[in-house]
Amino acid sequence: MNFKPFDRLPMIEWAMWWDKTIQRWQGEGLGGLSDRYDLYRHFGLDVYYQDWVSPRCPAPKVHGGPLVASSADYEKLRQTIYPSEPVDKRRWESWARQQQAGDAVLWFTLQGFFWYPRTILGIEPHLYAFYDQPELMNRINEDILDFNLGVIDQICSVTTPDFMTFAEDMSYNHGPMLSQELFQQFIAPFYRRIVPELHKRGIIVIVDSDGDISVPTAWFRDAGCDGLLPLERQAGVDMADMRRRYPAMCFIGHYDKMVMPRGESAMRAEFERLLPIAAQGGFLPSVDHQTPPGVSLQQYSVYLKLFEEYAWKAGKLSQQCCRS
Repeated sequence: MNFKPFDRLPMIEWAMWWDKTIQRWQGEGLGGLSDRYDLYRHFGLDVYYQDWVSPRCPAPKVHGGPLVASSADYEKLRQTIYPSEPVDKRRWESWARQQQAGDAVLWFTLQGFFWYPRTILGIEPHLYAFYDQPELMNRINEDILDFNLGVIDQICSVTTPDFMTFAEDMSYNHGPMLSQELFQQFIAPFYRRIVPELHKRGIIVIVDSDGDISVPTAWFRDAGCDGLLPLERQAGVDMADMRRRYPAMCFIGHYDKMVMPRGESAMRAEFERLLPIAAQGGFLPSVDHQTPPGVSLQQYSVYLKLFEEYAWKAGKLSQQCCRS
């Protein structure tokens, strides 16, 4: 991720697998394995540990529904959802020992400044709130900023994670859900306050947004973020174009999951597409979201075999480019 020569690419499943995928594989010979970390080791993938640290919000009555409708509602809610000690330090101490031994990468996720108000306000009311309730939007984001800064301090009192992600699904398959002007007014100021605190500790800052993130990548770059994932192919994201437009940014994902049921030649062609970019550094190929249940265990085994082959090929190319 530092654009330096490497021996091989990390072999990672950043988003794991659908639960229905695991259920299918258990019927195809996987056995009773279901824990994500046991599965990483079983499949020969590199191990990383993720901790998603969030406020303790109740579940909405319906998916995407609101938890509050007004500032008064939020003032009542906020009294109970921001714990003072949200980080499980024993878990991080255990993970830190593996990190220090070189056996694991550590990663944590925080709720971003588009994502979190949507959780509180509900999907449709959130989009209206940019216009109708700007004070409430800023109030919510001030609170999640303070909460997130506390999480960073607590985790880093144990060890320094290798990277982090902001959960920030703000694009769909035709682009961002808000304008650049609204991003600059409501979202960017909070990133400009938190990203320096992460960089001060040497943590790579990645934004996690589904959909076509091609245009807002520049917005996040200008707010100080280092990169994005998962760069979904079905939304039209083009990694070659992203690398040309954003040569210093880091990316994870972009391997088109839809080719996986189509056999070895299709999977190999997808690795060939990504190989030259991966060899440049700053890009970790991985399934561009959870491996779906349309992929059989046998097909996934082929994918893993090819992944290892191309992980070493990319490393070899990176060293050749360095020497030349």
